[in-house]
Amino acid sequence: MNRLIALLFFALTMPALWAQQKAPTFLLDGTFLAQQKARSRQGDAAVQQALEALIQQARQTLNHPAYSVTYKSKVPPSGDKHDYMSMGPYWWPDSTKPDGLPYIRKDGRINPERYTIKDATYLHQLCEDVQQLAVTYYFTEDETYARRAAELLRVWFLNPETRMNPNLNYGQAIPGVTDGRGIGLIDSRYFAALVDAVQLLKPSKAWPKAEHQALQSWFRTFLDWMQTSPVGKDEADEHNNHGTYYDFQAVAMALFIEDTALARRMLEQHTLPRISSQFAVDGSQPHELARTVSWGYCVMNLQGFFGLALLAESLNMNLWNYETPEGKGLKKAFLWLLPYAEGKKPWTHQQIKAMHREEFIPLQALAARKYPEVPAVTIPNPSGFMRLTQALF
Repeated sequence: MNRLIALLFFALTMPALWAQQKAPTFLLDGTFLAQQKARSRQGDAAVQQALEALIQQARQTLNHPAYSVTYKSKVPPSGDKHDYMSMGPYWWPDSTKPDGLPYIRKDGRINPERYTIKDATYLHQLCEDVQQLAVTYYFTEDETYARRAAELLRVWFLNPETRMNPNLNYGQAIPGVTDGRGIGLIDSRYFAALVDAVQLLKPSKAWPKAEHQALQSWFRTFLDWMQTSPVGKDEADEHNNHGTYYDFQAVAMALFIEDTALARRMLEQHTLPRISSQFAVDGSQPHELARTVSWGYCVMNLQGFFGLALLAESLNMNLWNYETPEGKGLKKAFLWLLPYAEGKKPWTHQQIKAMHREEFIPLQALAARKYPEVPAVTIPNPSGFMRLTQALF
């Protein structure tokens, strides 16, 4: 009889226990996700309100088209539309030349011609949609959202007719100068959020194990290209936000393909030295401050480092409080920017575009969870996704 009672108790409590398990993500906070899911099942009004907003957004996402690099009108230099291509955003025709070639750089000023090639736009939207759908599936367990996320993944990565070749050889080309650059790898930084979200699809019947393994294989090939190709090596050697986001996506991909040794090696051999080379002792970012939109690039670069710190937690590495022998670290970098974000100090560095201090709020919200002395901040009008995930990316 005692055994029967024990079995009944286990059967009745199993769903609640399962809901408390940490979600298998490495960028989104898996423990926080599980807590929110448990609260939604317990009828928490605030969480259910956020979940309803999330569902409404996901329903709209269901109507978005699928995306593919093969849908572009232009053909890459390889002659293969399966190759990703994009144009450098800050490069413009030279008005002193009849054909405008070679293009010249105007830092911070985006040439609208970039948007005539849709691959970068499609890649970004794909990653946003998959994350939205996967998180909604996690909370609702409604296969509708998992099925659509799986369809998007198949079109971009797996279907022979529409898949992207696993390289970025033709990213951020400059007409008259180069067909592709290492800097183009900044375009694929959104892949980190995508592979993290795919972890939430694993229980779904719509995302079989064989397809998950096929996607892992794609990213294993792409990651190998990042590490061995001239284009990839060039980006790895960058000493500003480009180097940061090279590490960010590489570590996320390594975790996704379950190569924790590679992820740890990347953090130890690449990211830790970048903290030394990219930050000054006072916490400022000299490489980003040299840009014409210095505020935006400082925030963007620190966001990349915060993302790396989140990924490092999966390996029990604490980047949040790491300091170099000179005293450089992420905490000091955050505190250097904070008074400018709060309007307590004027930004005196070059900023040719409007300065959006609100860009800093998600960083401050995350920092408040990592550093006791940082005051908590409320994200104004957060989306259902933000409220349920506390997402930075």
